Amino acid sequence: MKKQLRKINFWILLILDSSILVGIHFFAYYIRFEGDISDKIYSIRSLLPILVPFKICAFSLFRLYRGMWRYTGLTDLMNVFKASLLTTFMVLGILVVFNRFEGFSRSVFILDGLLTFLFIAGLRMGLRLYYQRSSNFSFALGRADLTSLKKKLLIVGAGDAAEKVVREIKDNRSLPHLVVGFLDDNQHKIGNLIHGIPVLGVIDELHEFVVKTKAQEVLIAIPSATRDQISRIVELCRTSKVKYKTLPGLGEIITDKVSVKAIRDVSYKDLLGRPPVRLELESIGGILENRVVVVSGAGGSIGSELCRQIIRFKPKMLILFDSGEENLYRIEMEILHELGFKDYKTILGRVEERALLEDVFERYRPDVVFHAAAYKHVPMIEENPWEAVTNNIMATRRIIEASVNHHVDRFILVSTDKAVRPTNVMGASKRMTELIMQAYCADSVSKHDSQRTRFMAVRFGNVIGSSGSVIPLFKRQIEMGGPVTVTDPDMTRYFMSIEEAAQLILQAGAMGDGGEIFILEMGTPVRIAQMARDLIRLCGKEPDSEIEVKYIGLRPGEKLYEELITEGEGIVPTMHEKIMVLKGNGVHMQDLADPLYRLEQLASEHDGPGIKKILKEVIPEYTPKDSPAVL
Repeated sequence: MKKQLRKINFWILLILDSSILVGIHFFAYYIRFEGDISDKIYSIRSLLPILVPFKICAFSLFRLYRGMWRYTGLTDLMNVFKASLLTTFMVLGILVVFNRFEGFSRSVFILDGLLTFLFIAGLRMGLRLYYQRSSNFSFALGRADLTSLKKKLLIVGAGDAAEKVVREIKDNRSLPHLVVGFLDDNQHKIGNLIHGIPVLGVIDELHEFVVKTKAQEVLIAIPSATRDQISRIVELCRTSKVKYKTLPGLGEIITDKVSVKAIRDVSYKDLLGRPPVRLELESIGGILENRVVVVSGAGGSIGSELCRQIIRFKPKMLILFDSGEENLYRIEMEILHELGFKDYKTILGRVEERALLEDVFERYRPDVVFHAAAYKHVPMIEENPWEAVTNNIMATRRIIEASVNHHVDRFILVSTDKAVRPTNVMGASKRMTELIMQAYCADSVSKHDSQRTRFMAVRFGNVIGSSGSVIPLFKRQIEMGGPVTVTDPDMTRYFMSIEEAAQLILQAGAMGDGGEIFILEMGTPVRIAQMARDLIRLCGKEPDSEIEVKYIGLRPGEKLYEELITEGEGIVPTMHEKIMVLKGNGVHMQDLADPLYRLEQLASEHDGPGIKKILKEVIPEYTPKDSPAVL
């Protein structure tokens, strides 16, 4: 309040409010007694010295002198309403108790209360309009020439997201957009105005209104749009030969706030049309808030998105663990400078280094571990199988051992659908990590350890945009003029967005009680050849005529189809509609100790055939391919 007293604007507003309160009290008498108030002047003068300061104090309690009135909104108007209502009832009550209303009219004070709200709120709205018009006028004087340089923007969608975008564009006149209209399939909205801009017609009329409004760009502002809706709008934009961009989907908006800054090009994940994930925020917060959380592979696609999502839940400390210096630096800079999170440590090192793990766990005492570090490029691992043993299998065992030794509460292993009936070393190595996780869990349960770590794994398919996924490769091939190489016309894969995958990992991590393998609902598999054609069209080209689609055959270790469970694994639904669970299989570490020892020996000798043989012994459903290793 002391700061407010030093501001000239505070005193100006206080004087204006006081003058208005005096005036409306006279006005209330004037209305009630139809202008004949000569015999009421004494009553008015005797009450005003008490009434006006009383109302000013009440306004101050409702913070009516702390707002920036150029930004007056509904919240401010509600505060004016509450203050007016409170002061009216209190004045009526005081007069009843102390005066029995002798010499006063009840209706005058009711009118006074109503007029107080109207005039005090009107003053603040007037100030907002004054500043808004002043801003527009000065902008028009100083930058009139820039208006002609603004892009005419036609917005598809006339819902909340579109309204927020328009409001931001209007409030920030320096933004290079001029909204010329909306299109929406809701017939009730057509002809209406949003901030003075008309809803012109339905989306199918996009081509016509692009011509009529001379729109230079289209913005798709429907974050909840389905795959079919986005595909239809994209096709309309493409045939209209107009540039188009989109707002991110609901699952991608971490802060739940739509902004012009979020506008980006339409990408393939928009065509997936995956509905947003329902997160049980309270249960996830229960395992992450004020806890020390380790994310291994923090610089990778899944690991970095996990870090972004975990920060929402205010961990006590976030440990970023990765062996890649560049990736680790990138996510560090992002969470520090873009997300404003400072309670983190970066550990540059390999998870399989036992001494480093012990030192990290000893110093920081983590509560939760997300193990996302792994090699995942199928053909590369097929040629270098010993790296799968070292980086995937042995590293997982060591970080599990460190978690057990230091009483980590929860350990979440990020797995893959390639672990199901694997046909390649990478998938077999990930299946092996699932078995190790379940074995440690079974052993800790059998020992009745009261401080046992709760282990769980999360298994899902391909993630759009992850490093090494097919989409970045296709985009590079399209940029170079093709051809786009597809292994087989019948090849299909499950896909979800990085944001969806990370959110479901957090959700599953909060649900697990120990030993579960959670399976994420991946929807229907996508045909890779169709994906290539969709991407070519998204880039404004025609498949087969402008960009060739070339089939090159399956690579070593690849399957035509991926599965999420092996027959007989016993999948069970959970309370979450997008997560299913497999129960433990009863394996113990004493069953795995010898194979793991032999795998480590063979990896040190770079013995590819020997590694595949051991993996086959432990994982009977594994079908190794006769593909040669590099050594």
